[in-house]
Amino acid sequence: MRRVVITGLGAVSPLGSGAAQLLEALCQGRNGITRVPHLAGIGGLRSQVAGLVQAIDPQKIPRKYRRSMSPMSIYAILACQEALTQAELTPAHCASGQMGVAIGSTVGSPQATQGFFEDFLRSRSLDRMKSTLFFKIMNHSCAANIAQALEITGRVLAPSSACSTSCQAIGYGYEMIACGKQDFMLCGGADEFHPLTAATFDIMNAASFRFNERPQQTPRPFDRDRDGVVCAEGSGVLLLESLEAARKRQATILGEIIGFATLSDPTHIAHPDAAAIERCMRAALQDGGVAPEAIDYVNAHATATEQGDIAECEAIHRIFGENTPVSSFKGHLGHALAASGALELAAVVGMLNRTCLIPTLNLENVDPRCAQIRHVRQVANANLNTVIKNNFALGGVNSSLVLRRYEDD
Repeated sequence: MRRVVITGLGAVSPLGSGAAQLLEALCQGRNGITRVPHLAGIGGLRSQVAGLVQAIDPQKIPRKYRRSMSPMSIYAILACQEALTQAELTPAHCASGQMGVAIGSTVGSPQATQGFFEDFLRSRSLDRMKSTLFFKIMNHSCAANIAQALEITGRVLAPSSACSTSCQAIGYGYEMIACGKQDFMLCGGADEFHPLTAATFDIMNAASFRFNERPQQTPRPFDRDRDGVVCAEGSGVLLLESLEAARKRQATILGEIIGFATLSDPTHIAHPDAAAIERCMRAALQDGGVAPEAIDYVNAHATATEQGDIAECEAIHRIFGENTPVSSFKGHLGHALAASGALELAAVVGMLNRTCLIPTLNLENVDPRCAQIRHVRQVANANLNTVIKNNFALGGVNSSLVLRRYEDD
């Protein structure tokens, strides 16, 4: 099994474009959530807040490729370009056959799907249907568009497991390189906001709506006064490569992935279970050959739902006790669904290299049922070496990654 390292990061989020900008915004305690006025016109939708991407330049992508892209594919391409640039990889690397893609989304473009059916149901005609429509709505839209635009000739994977998507994608990329099937993998996820995304959580009584007039104060992971998820959009991408390839190129190494697990929780399709979360984290630790006491920090999934926060806290406490620092970045970013794991992991990589801890934003009054773990409440200096990152999805799809600071040995 080959060692797998991280040499490039890319991010497009509600806090701006760029992985460095993302980390800086998190350290500054900025919140990317805004009120979205047009949501008020949708009957039955209580949640009127979201984390939206602002001020990107799609024209950085040639039009011949952009024509088949919805917003989420554009986000993903921009994040991939940033990761490749940081890693100093060239078009020749992309075309070598040793570069692969593992990038997914929750579904194909909901905006493109809505546009087609609005026209079709009104006219009952295909006259205005564009030939590029399918490439926007297919489930592997992001991965396929990335491979085409960057002329990548290696393997293409497009996991689709909602909130676990990009954590799984990074894990699958890690396994592919470790097993010698590829030397380089662009891994992550992307999603675009649509009212139906927020509505999905609202119908399940899991979307935030009591802070519509105070969007900067939601979501509130682990907080007594939380009221649910705030949906967001964007893309996070990590460039993974074998240690041998990185050393040969004399690349700057940002971190090393050493363990991964993704498991099914069959207890309920929507309600997280502490025992299943614990099992997933323990499996990731075992895969990395790491004891619980070696973990310096837990980056929690924690979306600010009551059941999810409590179950994850119980599982963390069972493994790590009360002294290991824990935080969630959902209070800053909202929940970017398929993009969330990679965006958050990009920030965790930045934390490793800046020796800092980023707190859970909007955590003012810890829910007593979440008080058994050590919450990070403010930015702090910390010498982190080994961390674990969690993502859990509706459908009972759990995933965890173990990451450590790279040491040349």
